Amino acid sequence: MAKAAIDVDAVPDDDEFRGTHHVYEPYRAGLPRNFRAYFRELWRRREFMNELTSANVRAKQLDTVLGRLWSIINPLLMGLVYFLLVSILARGGTTEHYFVYLIAGLFVFDVLENSMKDGVRSITSAGKMVTNTAFPKALLPLASVRGALYELWPSLIVLIVAALVFGVRPSWTWLYCIPVLILLTIFAAGMAMLVATMQVYFRDTKSFLPYFLRLWFFASPVLWTANLLPDQAKFLTYINPMFDVISTFSYAFVYGQAPAPIVWAVMAGWALLSILVGGYVFLSRERFCRQTLIPRSAFKTSRSRIERHSRRSRR
Repeated sequence: MAKAAIDVDAVPDDDEFRGTHHVYEPYRAGLPRNFRAYFRELWRRREFMNELTSANVRAKQLDTVLGRLWSIINPLLMGLVYFLLVSILARGGTTEHYFVYLIAGLFVFDVLENSMKDGVRSITSAGKMVTNTAFPKALLPLASVRGALYELWPSLIVLIVAALVFGVRPSWTWLYCIPVLILLTIFAAGMAMLVATMQVYFRDTKSFLPYFLRLWFFASPVLWTANLLPDQAKFLTYINPMFDVISTFSYAFVYGQAPAPIVWAVMAGWALLSILVGGYVFLSRERFCRQTLIPRSAFKTSRSRIERHSRRSRR
């Protein structure tokens, strides 16, 4: 077991003082012994995650003129390109309010895509902060998910404006979009932790990920609606976790359709499976850090040793 260095200059003279230090145990696969303490520390460090998220978002916009507007402009431009492409191929035979349906699906899928793209390098790019700082490392991929949600909010305003411009009537079914986004956040958190762990062991993960996400995008109901799916492709509704998420959000927002109870059960099941698998893989591979109580005598002993070493150095 590694011994932690003690900063004796920071030790007060109060006799009742009991310090704590973090000890990193040798790496071993396995979950933390005390989940309650781990998640309590995770919650206590939430401000650190907020600052990390802000730093990541600013780093993306550092060399751009439009800055945060690109989080809105990019899916809008992609939506326009796909809209023109599909309209030409379908010869105008698209569904009603197709453009609003298209950008709604793009905004939703962008949450997952940005969470995984930023999450995959969240551990390996953190450098010495991971090895030299004692904090729950799950904060790093979770900060990526928070950053994706941070970029989503202005997009939702644009989506509402576009819906009103193109004649979509506001409906109480828009409220269904809130729990859909909550389930999507849970699912994205699990996927971000999973790919972050894979990147540590297999450094080509970040290179393969964009191709995987592009394939996932085309297999999801963004460019096409669920009723247009041919019989031979019906299996996508069972193996694609994003199928019900995007369909529910888009149909509730654009067409005012309320999802069936079974759809909620499927979305909740995928979200639970993702956070359990991703969380288990990540936490079982995280270097375990425990907090140890230090008696005051340890500080006195360490202080005396440092003072003796200092006197010898002067000689």
